[in-house]
Amino acid sequence: MIALLTGRLRRKSRDYLVIDVNGVGYEVHIPLSTSSALPGIGEEVSLHIHTHVREDTLALFGFIDEAEKDAFLLLLGVSGIGPRLALGVLSSLSVPDIVRAIQSSDDSKLCSIPGIGKKTAARMILELRDKVACLAAYSCADGDAGVRQSGNADDAVSALVNLGYKKPLAEEAVKKVVHRKSGLTVEELIREGLSVLTSR
Repeated sequence: MIALLTGRLRRKSRDYLVIDVNGVGYEVHIPLSTSSALPGIGEEVSLHIHTHVREDTLALFGFIDEAEKDAFLLLLGVSGIGPRLALGVLSSLSVPDIVRAIQSSDDSKLCSIPGIGKKTAARMILELRDKVACLAAYSCADGDAGVRQSGNADDAVSALVNLGYKKPLAEEAVKKVVHRKSGLTVEELIREGLSVLTSR
């Protein structure tokens, strides 16, 4: 099983990329959060990989950090959630947001994800409530700093929306900044986010 790939980024889109590892190109399916954190074409990238094997399929799914991969694997364990829908969940909500929604039984938050209905949201809450503690530990690994960073990111997104940018674009830009740099203030996140948005 492939668990990690490190190589040159040869192609990228919103939902997949191609990594050149010693002359072999691997197509890897990714969530939006990973897509927004990718380096430029030709630069080195390293992704945590889940190798999904079925009778007629072998597919690779890649994640920028272990928390996303672990969240993906937990989601796959929920009845009715396959790899594509699990990627959709991670593209719509950050890992801390997923943890909060499940632990607080916020089915309306989960139902805002395309493809997730009331029944699936209820299953996620029921089946994952006790299991997402490990993800909470990941997301809080930096203690209060991690909580502050999450709050700062939310504030930065709100500010960018107030400046006229659509929320999904603002969220994508801020996620990209957070993945590249940690410990930024709200003002720094806004400034860096604007730089990402204007360079699109």
